Amino acid sequence: MQSKSLGLILSAKPIRDNDLYIKILSVNDKVLSGFVYGGNSTKKRHTYQLGYFIEFNQIQKNSNSINSINGEIVKPYIESIYNDKFKSFSLLAIVSIINESVYEGVKIDNLFKSVKELVDLINESKHWLSNYCRWLLYFLKLLGYEIDYYDKNDLKYFNLNSLSLQKISTNNTSILFPHQLINKNRKVTYESVKSLFIIFETIFEENNLNKFNDKMPVNYLNFKNLILKQLSN
Repeated sequence: MQSKSLGLILSAKPIRDNDLYIKILSVNDKVLSGFVYGGNSTKKRHTYQLGYFIEFNQIQKNSNSINSINGEIVKPYIESIYNDKFKSFSLLAIVSIINESVYEGVKIDNLFKSVKELVDLINESKHWLSNYCRWLLYFLKLLGYEIDYYDKNDLKYFNLNSLSLQKISTNNTSILFPHQLINKNRKVTYESVKSLFIIFETIFEENNLNKFNDKMPVNYLNFKNLILKQLSN
């Protein structure tokens, strides 16, 4: 069976000689996987990079065989992202947390659209970090862990135990919620971005990490550390 679709490459692992085993987030909001024969060759390697959008054919010879995939790069072209250290780290962080938390065959409505819109912003804008932070919360919402922060500026703190907003700080169990980072002001500061990362990681680690791998993805941590170091200067 053969079909044609649009997708985002989440992972690419060399197997055998010049072949690759890749995972893709499809435009249909499902993660799928398959072999790319010759995908790690000099001729094809540039097509199957993490974070690239591709149009691909998926072929399955029979119900017992693993899919084979053949694709070509399509818009948004993201060479400019890979020429910017901060943007490239952000893209790798995005695909790593999706790859870590979304199982193959599971459909999460609007995931692909949200990622593509975010990548477009990162690709085209100089002021993309607040959008990235808003997307992290939106991603939690898509996974079923929504924080209802709209028009809740009076609830200044986030309780890391109850995972809810509150008016008063409760010692070591709460932190300031970064309203100014994700509301219309979109004010980016070290403290606001750090708080958002803490909130995201607390919810993500507790609810959505694979039981056999209870650590945040390395690419996500690399991006977080890079951004916080830059903002602290």
